[in-house]
Amino acid sequence: MATAPAADQRRLLDVQALDTRLDQLAHKRRSLPELARLLELDAQVADLYTALVTSRTAADDLRRELTKAEADVEQVRVRAARDQARLDSGQGSPKDLQALQSELVALGRRQGDLEEVELEVMERLEAHEGALAGVTTAHQALVEQKTVVETDRDVAFREIDAEADKVRGERATAAQGLDAGLVALYEKLRGQLGGVGAAALRGRRCEGCRLELNPLDLDAIRGKAEDQVVRCEECGRILVRLPEPAQV
Repeated sequence: MATAPAADQRRLLDVQALDTRLDQLAHKRRSLPELARLLELDAQVADLYTALVTSRTAADDLRRELTKAEADVEQVRVRAARDQARLDSGQGSPKDLQALQSELVALGRRQGDLEEVELEVMERLEAHEGALAGVTTAHQALVEQKTVVETDRDVAFREIDAEADKVRGERATAAQGLDAGLVALYEKLRGQLGGVGAAALRGRRCEGCRLELNPLDLDAIRGKAEDQVVRCEECGRILVRLPEPAQV
């Protein structure tokens, strides 16, 4: 790429400004604080969900344990009631009635032991259900927070995308009709140099790398034809010469 109309080179700065704005919008979209917050919330929700599943499983185990304990107590009660009814009827030999009395005493002790087990399981289940309710509430609160943040993120996305669409339209207009070789060089350099392929020469300074050119390089550039495409000796970007301000 050796030459391009001076007007095209100056218009290239408009294209560069719009490309820079598009890059800024893309960076803003990637760097929204809502995205970082969602990562935090996702991790917290996942941790609480794991705790919730574990807690629910433990509660289910305790409910089954309580059901068994209640069944064991009920079984002893039924047997004791049956023995008591037989004893109250007075039917049977003295030896049989004495055996029933002994069994009733044993069943009473057994029922007491089982009721203690039942009560202990009930207390554990009650405490665990309280903890489960707390985990459930905390999990739901985090899910609701996540929904709010997702809504905020989507609103921000729409605003950024709308502005980006507008800028892309302006960029297409600005680039229309530009020298194809100039644009190709610009795009190549933009990809190699952090998104900035063209910069203005203001005074002695390249606006791309912000460095001042030495007098020899500056004189050499000023001595080139207007349509000559020049590059910054420091950063390699297309260096666009602007008209000298009128002398008063």
